[in-house]
Amino acid sequence: MLIYLGAAIGLLALLVVSMFNILREYERGVIFLLGRFQKVKGPGLIIVIPFIQQIEKVDLRVITMDVPSQDVISQDNVSVQVNAVVYFRVVDPQKSVINVEHFYNATSQLAQTTLRSVLGKHDLDEMLSERDKLNSDIQEILDKATDQWGVKVANVEIKHVDIDESMIRAIAQQAEAERARRAKVIHAEGEQQAAENLVLAAKQLGEDPRAIQLRYLQTLQGIAQDNAKTIVFPMPMDLMNMVGNLMNGKDTT
Repeated sequence: MLIYLGAAIGLLALLVVSMFNILREYERGVIFLLGRFQKVKGPGLIIVIPFIQQIEKVDLRVITMDVPSQDVISQDNVSVQVNAVVYFRVVDPQKSVINVEHFYNATSQLAQTTLRSVLGKHDLDEMLSERDKLNSDIQEILDKATDQWGVKVANVEIKHVDIDESMIRAIAQQAEAERARRAKVIHAEGEQQAAENLVLAAKQLGEDPRAIQLRYLQTLQGIAQDNAKTIVFPMPMDLMNMVGNLMNGKDTT
């Protein structure tokens, strides 16, 4: 008799102890009364009547979830492997428990399919150069889809875009060809500007013969500063005409 009495007292003590639940500041408890939703409680001390009430604890902290590498075929038919990281948290404990089973797994699966879907609509160049825009697009889609689960997707970051070695070499060749093209364009533009400046300078010098003579003297001065022993320089036509007139006895005044 004493054994049964001791067992009953022990069971009663266990039931009394199980009534008390302590929730931390970042935790909430979804309370069910005979299987029906009653309320959300917490944080602090929560009393739950055994066999009549049940409690589901929910963590409200930000969750960091790695999205495993996904095989993606870009819009220009390039096969790449992409992985990402998603930051999200529960904002409505009631929805996260009632509307979805295991909200973490559901969000993970949705993130994988969304990553493949969004990136498949873009070229490889856009994947490599427009990550901020792609991150924003994926985050917006996930946040809208998980709203009914009481989940808020705060941020999405694409971590790596891995491509084949052959594609890396092709991209390097393309970049080198683009640099060569730009160099040729810049060189051609420089030649064009130089030709235009020469035409303008010739026009200005032709307006006054004295300007041509002054330029000629400046050129001779520059040649004289050279260390060469033999200097060959052209004679101006007007000077040669003057010498010819003197030899012929004509008046040059």
